[in-house]
Amino acid sequence: MTEEDTPVNKPSTARLNLFFFAAFVIFSILIFRLAFVQFVEGPELTYMETSRNTKDIPLAPVRGPIYDATGEVALAYSEPVQSLYVLLYEDYRNDERRQEAEELAHDLAAVFKQFNPGDKEQPDAEEIITRLDLKSQKAHGYTPRLVKSDLNTKEIAYFMEKKAEYPGAMVLEENIRKYDPDGVAVQVIGYTREFKGQQENLKKYIEISKAEATERDPGLRYTQQEKVGVDGLEFQYQEELRGRSGYQSIDINSRNLPEGTMKQTPPEKGYSLVSTINKEIQMAAQEAITDELRRLPKAITGYAVAMEVDTGNVVAMASMPDYDPNDWDYDKIKYVFRNGTTESFPPNDAKPSRAESVVLLGSVIKPLSVLIGLKEGLFTAGQTYHDQGYAVLGKDGRQVKNSHSAYNGSITARRAIEKSSNAFMIDMVGKRLLSKYGSEKGIDVWHKHMQEFGLGVSTGVDLPNEFLGRLEYTNKDESALTRLAFASFGQQAKYTTMQLAQYTTMLANKGKRMEPHLVKEIRDADGNVVKEIKPKVLNEVDFADAHWNEVHKGMVTKVSSFDGFPYDYARKTGTSEQGTGPNKKENGVFIAFAPRDNPKLAVAVVVPEGGFGSVSASPIARKIFDAYDEVYGLDGTPKGKKDEGKDNE
Repeated sequence: MTEEDTPVNKPSTARLNLFFFAAFVIFSILIFRLAFVQFVEGPELTYMETSRNTKDIPLAPVRGPIYDATGEVALAYSEPVQSLYVLLYEDYRNDERRQEAEELAHDLAAVFKQFNPGDKEQPDAEEIITRLDLKSQKAHGYTPRLVKSDLNTKEIAYFMEKKAEYPGAMVLEENIRKYDPDGVAVQVIGYTREFKGQQENLKKYIEISKAEATERDPGLRYTQQEKVGVDGLEFQYQEELRGRSGYQSIDINSRNLPEGTMKQTPPEKGYSLVSTINKEIQMAAQEAITDELRRLPKAITGYAVAMEVDTGNVVAMASMPDYDPNDWDYDKIKYVFRNGTTESFPPNDAKPSRAESVVLLGSVIKPLSVLIGLKEGLFTAGQTYHDQGYAVLGKDGRQVKNSHSAYNGSITARRAIEKSSNAFMIDMVGKRLLSKYGSEKGIDVWHKHMQEFGLGVSTGVDLPNEFLGRLEYTNKDESALTRLAFASFGQQAKYTTMQLAQYTTMLANKGKRMEPHLVKEIRDADGNVVKEIKPKVLNEVDFADAHWNEVHKGMVTKVSSFDGFPYDYARKTGTSEQGTGPNKKENGVFIAFAPRDNPKLAVAVVVPEGGFGSVSASPIARKIFDAYDEVYGLDGTPKGKKDEGKDNE
């Protein structure tokens, strides 16, 4: 058979017609359905789309704890409580429905009174109406309203049993912030307050509030009632402590009211902080300050910072008097809620600046003055100076005297530190620095050295609102000679106790400015270390070792409060003077480090209006050193507490 003879199978006309007819019918049905959806069902579907939505309502996260240095004693922690919330399924902005809400409020108030009659915070019907926020002025219509926190077991059982009678009521677990009942370092730990009161006051929360509208991650959304850090470590480590919000998902309608039941995703616990504060040493510092304040006639506040020389860890930071963060009332504590890194002014009707926390350093600056003099070649270690009890300033022959006008005779730099000679500092440091560099240049050189030792700059401490100091020696209203002369013996700049502690640490380790740390570890909810804060050197100064040794040998001022102290230690007392005549104030200041040859701990103490530092401030430092020796050992071997109750035989 040839190719031309092969038969060709062609589709029949009938089958083609059937195919085209079927395709026509299918397309006709699709077009008809689309038209029906658009013109008939369209408005209803559009209404359903606009009238039904799902909202995620944040649930406050479980805030992580803050431990002391042992990692076992909780200084701040979150305690679970059960709270009653009410979800409004109706729109009560219309006053016609208000009677229903009032009946509910009276009913709830009666239940609270029946099952928890002794609760002082018991809300009455009027307060419950306020908390229900019927006109949605504080919360969206679909947001559950907090009616009462910390329900007792009888209240919880009642509302769980009567769910059908209270369809909008929900008992939810929340957490309230608690603090160590012994009041450990409360100004350091800080406190928390509701987010709604801080989102217009603090920059951090202002920014969070602005970002809320576009925040898609429900775990990062804040509730208005959520507790947030406002001061201290609570504020500094807000993001780490906070955790992640849980949320309740619920359908809402076009009236912004809930429909159906809620689905709940639980919140996540925040990280925990292990602080450098040791409770035993901290309590010793607080008690020591309190004891001294009872004894001193004028002093009303006291500050102490104890910092490890090698690590920068702050093992104690006491500011007294303190307050109870569990019962926080700003009007009661507004003059004492600051710590040793900030500035505060206790009350006094006639003199509002009385006993301010940031004071002139007085004679504790003299070791640094001598270091500057040696570094700048203004004198040598063996050079003598005849101290006749005063120095003369200016053409008018103004005399600036030593304390008690003490006549010290022929002294070297080392002896000038020991005897606390104002005259030596003025003539050998202040005047000679001015002669070498000229007026303003001499001020600049002094300022540079101060900053290198952490005075007048940030210490880098992990606390908010650090005050950098008040530098009178930069005030050009006075002559450069006057400014440098008075700066040389500590009467021209005011610094915080934390700055003073960092400076003391530099004296101890011979020039390394350690960053102070109040947190040493951050752990996750399972106790795993997610971050370790390691020692950090901010800067170093280059001074000859012989100069450091000369200064250390001069830090031997006699202080009776250290009688019997088992270690050789370096120290300097100070008494800074503010004002004149009847307004004159004398602030007690004291710095020390121990042991002298292998320093472990540096301590700075300030007692505003405490008088001589050797009398008011040094006893506090002694008790801190003793406590550190018991816990850690100044020689590396913990001594433990002495058995005080044992009979002597």
